[in-house]
Amino acid sequence: MKCVICKNGETHPGEATVTLERGATTLVIKGVPARVCANCGEEYVDEAIAAKLLQAAEEAARAGVQVDVRQYAAA
Repeated sequence: MKCVICKNGETHPGEATVTLERGATTLVIKGVPARVCANCGEEYVDEAIAAKLLQAAEEAARAGVQVDVRQYAAA
């Protein structure tokens, strides 16, 4: 896939660190599968993974978590 940010690079499989904030909650998830631009480093997470990350952030916010750093776990 061609990068939509720099318009020059091609993306390749890799990993990203995603930071999500909601209210007083900050959730950092490392090792998230993503497509990464070889030129500018922009990271793209697919829709199913993004939905899973948002669900985890919602659960953390409901639990009253302020800051949490996690490793991505599939399934």
